[in-house]
Amino acid sequence: MATELSPALREQIENTIRGLTIDAVAAAGIGHLGAAMGLARPVFQLWDRHLRFDPQDPEWPLRDRFVLSGGHASMLLYSLLHLYGFDLPLEQIKNFRKLGSRTPGHPEYGDTPGVEVTTGPLGQGLANAVGMAIAGRATRSRFGVGNQGPGQHAVVAVAGDGDMMEGISYEASSLAGHLGLGNLTVLYDDNQVTIDGPTDITFSENVRGRFEAQGWHVQQVDGDDVAAFDTAFEAARDEPERPSLLITRTVIGHGSPNWAGLSKAHGGPFKDGEDRLTKENLGIPLEPLFHVAPEVTAYMEERANAKTAARREADQQLEAWRESHPERASAWQAARERRLPEDFEQRLLEGFEDETNATRVHSGTVIQRLVEAAPIWLGGSADLAGSNNTTIKGGGFVGQGDDPFAGANLHFGVREHAMGAITNGIALDGTFLPFSGTFMVFSDYMRPAVRLAALMGIPSTFVLTHDSIFVGEDGPTHQPVEHVDALRSIPGLMVFRPADGVEVAMAWAYRARHAEGPLALALSRQKVPALKREVPFEPRDVWKGGYTVREPEGGLDVVVLASGSEVALASEAASMLGAEGIRARVVSIPCAELFAEQDDAYQDGLIPDAVPAVAVEAGIGEGLRRWVGRRGLVHGMKGFGKSGSCQALEEHFGFTAPKLVDAIRQHLNR
Repeated sequence: MATELSPALREQIENTIRGLTIDAVAAAGIGHLGAAMGLARPVFQLWDRHLRFDPQDPEWPLRDRFVLSGGHASMLLYSLLHLYGFDLPLEQIKNFRKLGSRTPGHPEYGDTPGVEVTTGPLGQGLANAVGMAIAGRATRSRFGVGNQGPGQHAVVAVAGDGDMMEGISYEASSLAGHLGLGNLTVLYDDNQVTIDGPTDITFSENVRGRFEAQGWHVQQVDGDDVAAFDTAFEAARDEPERPSLLITRTVIGHGSPNWAGLSKAHGGPFKDGEDRLTKENLGIPLEPLFHVAPEVTAYMEERANAKTAARREADQQLEAWRESHPERASAWQAARERRLPEDFEQRLLEGFEDETNATRVHSGTVIQRLVEAAPIWLGGSADLAGSNNTTIKGGGFVGQGDDPFAGANLHFGVREHAMGAITNGIALDGTFLPFSGTFMVFSDYMRPAVRLAALMGIPSTFVLTHDSIFVGEDGPTHQPVEHVDALRSIPGLMVFRPADGVEVAMAWAYRARHAEGPLALALSRQKVPALKREVPFEPRDVWKGGYTVREPEGGLDVVVLASGSEVALASEAASMLGAEGIRARVVSIPCAELFAEQDDAYQDGLIPDAVPAVAVEAGIGEGLRRWVGRRGLVHGMKGFGKSGSCQALEEHFGFTAPKLVDAIRQHLNR
């Protein structure tokens, strides 16, 4: 017979969460107490009665997704994962925030079973949840039939006042309301406290009115009223055409006699004996520390078993869908497994050997071929699709048509910051390979999301066009100079700056073949010629990050490295140098990160230490300095660009073959 969740047992479980939080923060000597203690009741109720998951299989694709956007409340999540029997033993709770533990200060995707997303920078998690909800709806439309098949799950995020204040949450919630994401519910922890004091010192807007104006279904509940919370959450889950916001009033630091409701309860540990007073007030034993009563363990084990049993029932229903709709089931499985045809690269490369065009245009061609070869893509642009060349022709648009989530194209609107985080949420869902596009200069707006994609190691792709001063007449506000180097500085981000259609095709092929870690594509606005590769070449040489394009005869006087549109310039300059008796090798560096991964023998073979080296890039170019050395020449930008035609800027800033020849000659003292 199942154990009844009496009011007394419920309170004991909630206080177990609070006690584990107090003890973990005290043992670490640092951490966040308040939100975890205040949210213990509504979030335990959410997990216990409303969320579908299997502790034995945290990646079960039919699970509901839970996002703790306020990652500082990590002990709330860790306590629940431990109590429900995920692979997070009590020893890990005791090692909270310790090096090498599975309980870092903020939840980190990949470190802890059951953690869906890395959160900490406020607002990102809420936007990730919007992406997950889009992916869920798209999965249901593409592969499901009615209420059968995958994509039926809910996405639930917990966000606080800090999340609401960050601009990214406005961008993300605006798009969610516009699209009508009925599978998304956000629990807003309205505790009216921030680090500096009560929220009324900085935050007086009508949050309910804001979300209602954005098309959300909004309800308000008392976080201590379990029955009201159940009613509100069920109403949210039954709302098919609007995302839902549950404004949940809680008390930060719940149970603390002297800290509850105050800003100092945000962080910890407790001081001046407040931990003892709080435990006594809540009826938590003072000893042992990290106490979990046998009756709590017994109840949680029962509930975990019930969750696993419900999973088996859901899997049986999914199997019936597979049998009834084998083609859709096969397509869904192919998407989840990232299956690609054997001739994948050949399809992408066709016709690029001799084609002159902007690399952004080449990318648009490749995207079309990607979808035809493997329909596992979902993406779009921040209101720049025509310039970014991200539109999948014939792919339909999310938010349009009789089935508004069947499309492969997604209009993000002018929302770069949210776009990056939403792209990450789609990637985290696990069904689609997502991409998003904007001008490279606006990658500044989305950098926090790009950084988190790299931290999580997820396959988000960021298409960044108009990649240099050769944007031209739009002027220095739209001409990136430091951006390629800035992106290269993010650990784990592969930055491809392709020189022609072949390199573009292989950059996208790399994305498809390597579904770990994010990728940024830096693409030109202006046309570039197809490279004349004068040495033996295989397309997969691009995946080495650097390879020889032009080799002189009879020896070597200088190695010229370049990326993107400057590779053709370097080749032209090398030809002119050769006419003067200066023997120049040209090396294309489509991806500095991949080149850095090659062994010393390969790198030294291309760029011998004994030979002077020059790097050419129509930006700051310092990301290539590691290969030319302190005394080497980086022929790049020294400041911002100017407004003028592409041709005028080439001449003004020294990116013509004669001017590059002059610079190399001077560097060599020739």
